[in-house]
Amino acid sequence: MEKELGLDGLGGLALHTILSKLTPPDTARVSCVSKRLRVSASEDSLWAQFCSQELHLSSPQDHHGNALPSFKVAYQLWREAFSMYPWPLVMRVKRCWDKLKQWLRINFPEAEATLRRGASESDIKQLQTLLKVKLPLPTRLLYRFHDGQELRDKEHLRTTHGSTLGIIGGYSFHNNSVNVFLLPISQVIVETRGFIRHLGFSSRSKYIVVAASSTVSEKLFFLNSTNGQLYVGTRNLPIDGEMIQCVPNALIRSVHNLRDYQQQDAMLLWLEEHGRRLENRIIKVRKEGGVRSINLFPEVPPLCSTAVTNGVQVRASAVFVPEFTDLKGEAEKYTFAYSIRMSLLPEGCIINGMTFGSCQLSRRHWIIRANENIVSNVNGEAVIGKFPLLHPGEDEFVYESCTPLSCYSGSVEGSFTFVPGRLADPKGGPFEVQVARFPLQKPDYVF
Repeated sequence: MEKELGLDGLGGLALHTILSKLTPPDTARVSCVSKRLRVSASEDSLWAQFCSQELHLSSPQDHHGNALPSFKVAYQLWREAFSMYPWPLVMRVKRCWDKLKQWLRINFPEAEATLRRGASESDIKQLQTLLKVKLPLPTRLLYRFHDGQELRDKEHLRTTHGSTLGIIGGYSFHNNSVNVFLLPISQVIVETRGFIRHLGFSSRSKYIVVAASSTVSEKLFFLNSTNGQLYVGTRNLPIDGEMIQCVPNALIRSVHNLRDYQQQDAMLLWLEEHGRRLENRIIKVRKEGGVRSINLFPEVPPLCSTAVTNGVQVRASAVFVPEFTDLKGEAEKYTFAYSIRMSLLPEGCIINGMTFGSCQLSRRHWIIRANENIVSNVNGEAVIGKFPLLHPGEDEFVYESCTPLSCYSGSVEGSFTFVPGRLADPKGGPFEVQVARFPLQKPDYVF
């Protein structure tokens, strides 16, 4: 047989190269042809290549992270563990989690530490039985890799201050603080049952609670197990179950078809988009009051504006706040929170060629538009009752507020009035600092 195939003249390197061009299943079939091929097809360097290409594994381990004796064993165990799922979907879900975990490991390791070990098929079946639902395949796979996050307070998810380790992140403004966790299956069951009882929904409701805020400013995300769409509750959720979809419907397809390799439900698309936003530094970890969290206020243009006037830099951006939105309203239908970050550059405050070591804010001026129509023109003292004093090179002074809007698109721009030195001891006349226009926009992906 080897002579017929011309294998006796092939060197080991050439044979390895040929086998590396095959798929793992084809390589396994070729190994049955002859003893020599079986030896070559069993070389661990070959299976290390397969594991790297398909699973991005740099060392042999199973899907729980346990070390294994070889890459060939690792590949076989991975295929066995997920034999009931389309393999391309398994690879895609693993890539999604890998990107999220890699970012967390570098930027927010304390949040990565909250990710739970993957759920078992029996855990998923128990959820489906108790809640009378059938999870979309992509969501089932997401839970197989990680069963949500470990909650500090398992009895009461939402506490007064909550935790800031939610991997979806959040924002704060006025006295409101939101930080969203992915729920473990056990908590999905508890929260979903409570939701059904509170709203009087049918016990056959196809909605399950998959993510929630850890604070009293309640924010709940629901997966529709039938169509695969993800929703977030509005201000009217406790009254009539009003929700907003989180992912464009056109992207969701074939969420239950085992033979379709292109399945993608909203949960998978949502986490992939979140990973992209983190990876591209659109959002980042911010430290406030000694506490770190993923902050959803955008950090880069065009969603974040930056302007520098006389050495004072102002960065500004906004985020859609679905849990305060009232789709049945008119003048105050949509709610947006905005974040203003001001600082004095290292060279100090420069006015007419003179340099000052500090400057202090005295007034603000806001122009708020719905579409292109001015709906608010505000002049007032201070910001949230404060008169920040800026010094060169210090951390940004950050404040957040919110504004309602009658439509889902608008903008904010304006200016601050500063004086060089201090208000109590001005070193010159007041000057205007620009706040460049930034958008108020309901996004395609809602977090």
